[in-house]
Amino acid sequence: MTGKAGKIRLADILLLLFCIWSIIALIAVHGLETGLESGGMLLVESMGGYLVARCYIRSAEHFRATAKLLFLLVLLLLPFAIAEAVTGQRWLLKLFRAFAPTIAEGQTDPRWGLTRVQGPLEHPILFGVFCGAPLAMIALVYRGKLGVMQRYSMAGLVALTAMLSLSSGPIVAMLVQIGLLVWNGLLRNVASRWRILWVLTAVGYLALEIPTSQTVPMILTRFAFDQWTAFYRLLIFDYGWQSVMAHPFFGTGFNDWLHPSWMSSSIDMLWLVPAVRHGLPAFILYMGAFFAAAHAVGFQPGLDGRQTDCRTAYMIFLTALFLAGWTVHFWNATYVLFMFLVGSGLWLCDATAEAEPKPSGLRGRPPSGQLRRPAPRHAQRTRRSPS
Repeated sequence: MTGKAGKIRLADILLLLFCIWSIIALIAVHGLETGLESGGMLLVESMGGYLVARCYIRSAEHFRATAKLLFLLVLLLLPFAIAEAVTGQRWLLKLFRAFAPTIAEGQTDPRWGLTRVQGPLEHPILFGVFCGAPLAMIALVYRGKLGVMQRYSMAGLVALTAMLSLSSGPIVAMLVQIGLLVWNGLLRNVASRWRILWVLTAVGYLALEIPTSQTVPMILTRFAFDQWTAFYRLLIFDYGWQSVMAHPFFGTGFNDWLHPSWMSSSIDMLWLVPAVRHGLPAFILYMGAFFAAAHAVGFQPGLDGRQTDCRTAYMIFLTALFLAGWTVHFWNATYVLFMFLVGSGLWLCDATAEAEPKPSGLRGRPPSGQLRRPAPRHAQRTRRSPS
């Protein structure tokens, strides 16, 4: 509000309006007490995580320090994750349980002969999202500071840790990051490389959609670990959107949404949850805040090389998280991290202005210490034009 974190951006306004509308919708469905309590918690988790990054990440150095912190957290989790995958024991939760109550140990079926790692989070999917999110940051923001092999080794450790979740959504998000990093590296000298990628993506989508009777999401379910689970996500979207259309204004709140009795009440889809719970206005505001942040950063001109690397990393992990959000719902710590990452790149919108030199305060005069002495009068007469 004071402007110390740069101008107020459209994403700031839309996200705040999303939180306000969600509180109003919950009050309309559940009453004042639940609306203020649960809506207030949503405000803290959404705006809180977002504003911490928005206000305190204000330079490339801050952005790099964030990547370093996230990498150290993932590196700390790696040995516990390997032990959990091999032995099937939730070692971190057992360790924490010796001192205080912890979240419950989830029961999941083994995949590839390994246990799906839950780590300190509620579900293996959240563990994969949390650990895989900083991959692009680590690969790009240390350019010029660390060698190629060192950067890629760090990114490889992040990928290994996230893959131990053995969840399709996080692994797809990582593969998207890796693919975009490779594309950016191979075509680094091509200014229009991202426009070319958009065109190729659209052509590829149409090439899959038009000749077949199935949609592209249905085709992609064949490549999931569990095809039924992936297909179930499509059913969640279909029935969830029917529930949105039946309650378009305030949503269903925390009441049961419209779905067949044999389906679980869980909505494993980040982008659908606001629409089902709080109505279409919440969905539009939430999605609008995300794309407003991505658009503002993606089209920011006049960045130097280091800032451009930060922007590329930001756009890549936002793309990966956007896709992962259609396969899983983020909640608790993972949701706060997601909102933090959305806010982590908005400093780039003010980076050009911050890089400009400050005025000296003497209009038309050079800075103090650099004043030139006037030339002698005879020298001035000598240089005078004959005309």
